[in-house]
Amino acid sequence: MFKENNKHRQKQLFSFDYFLPEKKRKKLKESKEYAFYQLILCKIDEKIFSVLYSDKKSRPNAPINVMLSSLILKEKNGWSYKQLLDRIDFDIQIRTALGLQGLEETPFTEPTIFDFQNRLNDYNIKHGVNLIEQVFDRLTNKQLEDLNVRADIQRSDSFLVASNIRKYSRLQLLIEGILRFYRVLKDEEKKRINSLISSYLDKKTSGRYIYDLSRDDIPKEFENIGRIYLEIIERFRNNYQDVDIYKILERLFEEHFTVVEEKVSIKSTDELSSSIMQSPDDLDATYRKKRDQESRGQLVNITETANAGNDINLICDICNAPNNKDDSKILNGRIDKIKEKTPELTELHTDGAYGSEENDKKMEELEINHIQTGVRGRKSEVVMGIEKKSDCEYEVSCPNQKVKSSPTRKRYKALFDNEICVNCKLRDSCPTILLKKNNKRVYYFSEVDYLKNRRHRYILKIPEERRKLRPNVEATVKEFKDRLNHKGKLKVRGAFKTSVWAYTIGIAINFGRIYRYTNRHSLDFSSILSFFKEQLSNVTRIINKVRLSLKVHHNFWTNLKLNLNSQKMVS
Repeated sequence: MFKENNKHRQKQLFSFDYFLPEKKRKKLKESKEYAFYQLILCKIDEKIFSVLYSDKKSRPNAPINVMLSSLILKEKNGWSYKQLLDRIDFDIQIRTALGLQGLEETPFTEPTIFDFQNRLNDYNIKHGVNLIEQVFDRLTNKQLEDLNVRADIQRSDSFLVASNIRKYSRLQLLIEGILRFYRVLKDEEKKRINSLISSYLDKKTSGRYIYDLSRDDIPKEFENIGRIYLEIIERFRNNYQDVDIYKILERLFEEHFTVVEEKVSIKSTDELSSSIMQSPDDLDATYRKKRDQESRGQLVNITETANAGNDINLICDICNAPNNKDDSKILNGRIDKIKEKTPELTELHTDGAYGSEENDKKMEELEINHIQTGVRGRKSEVVMGIEKKSDCEYEVSCPNQKVKSSPTRKRYKALFDNEICVNCKLRDSCPTILLKKNNKRVYYFSEVDYLKNRRHRYILKIPEERRKLRPNVEATVKEFKDRLNHKGKLKVRGAFKTSVWAYTIGIAINFGRIYRYTNRHSLDFSSILSFFKEQLSNVTRIINKVRLSLKVHHNFWTNLKLNLNSQKMVS
């Protein structure tokens, strides 16, 4: 049964801070952890998680805002689950961050938080809705609004995150699949295939088996293991077709072998896709080699605000995808959602990998200027400019001429004066074509060419100071990557767990920026207040001196007057 956690809002009479001295109590209230409690835990909308629990009266759930905040703190600090639970039990500052007022309460156990994450995963699989993403979006939207952060200009970048899996060779992976399937069989079923896979069972692990093989043995091993796969799959299909490890076995066979006239053949490496299974421990991991870096796992794309007038910029969108998916396709599938969350978006800065024909059309539709700091492919020696004047009319320019276009049956053409072109030093590299019948040079283009040309030229139309906004997103990427281990690996496996990691880190990074920003302004205010206090003290001191001086003068003249009166009386 779902139940909201409002216990933290009700002040206990004898909470642990009651026993702290006033000075330490004040320090705790000014701590980063108390700010986390106010800015994150108190802002989490628990109602969106009611779908995970039964409507019937039953045992209520553990406090969801506490579990989510704990996951954020865990990833922010790089703790294990044991370290997290120890901190919750014994660290007063962490208990403050989680809204826990007493020392006796443990809000959840390790199995409870694992069950919570499994519920989130199951709901995501069934409904295609990531509830952690909704938490990130709601927190961020409120932060953008409260801090008046302008989101009209944004920047985006992606990075690779490797899954916490072992690197298997092709043969080792296939042997591993057989050994894992063997472990789930009943004893009498194991006896049926013992003789078939005895050589693998003798070595106990796939690694030990391939260690003793020579290079010449490998082709024969592939032929043999292909026959074993086919026999196991056919023999156990009826009883195991719904079992996960059997599905893994089927997928491995489909990805690595072909069957022609009942003969099993191994596929060549050229026939393999980068989407093939990398490990039976992570079915979502894909393979990608970016420059000299090999990665088996996922790709995370982040988008953040980038208006130079903002005092603070926040991450406003995060998504993860297979690492072999092109950046341009990720953006194409994500830009609608980014625009929906931040309707004021009019300018997006990316690198050259995000440009594509489909994205040009999408940006035109959403009225977003796509600014690229780099362009894929070989740079053209002659840059042709295309400006749209009306629905059917364009103005095309080269370094020496500017002419209007006219429509043809399928595209547009621009006719240039060949007499000018003859004396042009760039004529050998010019993309125009010479028409002998009228001594003109023609340049053909389409609407797609215009959109691409416009994207390439946008960066020249914006002020100089806005042309270098994109590189700063790499500092944000580094903040994420610093949470990976030295091999660039996560502690988790699978697409969903990668998304949980990415969203919790995103929330933590935004919180860190907001805390530093508000704390800096608080310090500025304190310094201003101190300055005025000091000035007021100086003014008070001056006034007191003047008053003292006036009093001295008053006494002097009074005494003088008395002396004069005394002398008159004597005379």
